[in-house]
Amino acid sequence: MSIFVRAFAWLLAAAVTFATLGPPGLRPHSDLGQDGEHALAFILVGLAFGLAYKQRRLAMSAVAVVLIGLLELMQFWAPGRHARLEDFLVDAGTACIGFALAAAADWVMTRFRTGSALTG
Repeated sequence: MSIFVRAFAWLLAAAVTFATLGPPGLRPHSDLGQDGEHALAFILVGLAFGLAYKQRRLAMSAVAVVLIGLLELMQFWAPGRHARLEDFLVDAGTACIGFALAAAADWVMTRFRTGSALTG
């Protein structure tokens, strides 16, 4: 199962990278606005990587923040794109929220399993 979660996390990261650095016309748009789109994309990335790499979640979240910063800086060289501090803050913050949600989900599932084992 973890191989599928890891594959999904990396495919999601590749899609977000393409949307960030690719031609603006090929980027998906929604009614959420730019910040909302960024928040949704990166909360999903954080959640996916948080579930995929449970034992290294803290290290992965730190690496994610660094890579999100690099991704934002790479936009200086991508035609039609722009790097903004606000985008970095939204992206890194929501990715960390995704990692925290993954940790909370693990905690709940562990408590649920422990409680089921005691009552069953």
